[in-house]
Amino acid sequence: MTTVPDVAAAGAVPALRVEKVRLRFGGVVALDGPSFTIEPGHIVGLIGPNGAGKTTLFNCISRLYQPDSGRITFGDTDLLALPAARIAEAGIARTFQNIGLFPTMSVVENVLTGAYSRTRAGFVRTALGLPATRREERREREQAWSLLDSMQLAQVGLEPAGNLPYGTLKRIELARALMQQPRLLMLDEPANGLIHEEVLELAATVRALCDERGFSVLLVEHHMGMVMSISDRVVVLNFGQKVTEGEPAEVAAHPEVVEAYLGGAA
Repeated sequence: MTTVPDVAAAGAVPALRVEKVRLRFGGVVALDGPSFTIEPGHIVGLIGPNGAGKTTLFNCISRLYQPDSGRITFGDTDLLALPAARIAEAGIARTFQNIGLFPTMSVVENVLTGAYSRTRAGFVRTALGLPATRREERREREQAWSLLDSMQLAQVGLEPAGNLPYGTLKRIELARALMQQPRLLMLDEPANGLIHEEVLELAATVRALCDERGFSVLLVEHHMGMVMSISDRVVVLNFGQKVTEGEPAEVAAHPEVVEAYLGGAA
């Protein structure tokens, strides 16, 4: 049985290491050996054309897919030895391309669902309303309100999520992921569906929270302005392979990246 370290208690941010991950779906090679590392407290953008393997790799890290070969480690934890249900416990949170909030629940109630993986009260203790359970619930609710306040969402905290605009829902989903107190936050196309001003606001929020709280970020995103403005490093995939990796300015000038995104004439 693989032991999940208490990374929050240790106070250190483990680096994510992806090593030569390969995955086939039948005769289709989805991932063909990409490798990279996310250093503690860094934001790494993972980019590439449609079908490059970005979301597939994302799903391998979060244990929705099992690679055919390769290694993925988070600190001292072998993630490929963990079931998907224990990824949050290991200190990893993620968002999805499609928003998965509960529309009839209030914003603060939606955010509180993010704390489930690290709370101690089970169904029976919660149903009995034991004092320790009530104290834990109060602490988590205070933390949820504090998080909403820091993300300028406190004013809608009691509103049903289904009544709010799309850009606000994206930030609520981010707040819910942060309630897990992750050491690695995985963002799957967070700017999808947002207007330009909302993208800028979300990018600034992610960068500020990363700097303030010290977690690492793996960002899959098609909005190049967001990726290049907040990433410490950028990894480029194409046809399941790593094309290049480096600082944003280096990557933006790489000939194969220009070819993949703009075409040879550009």
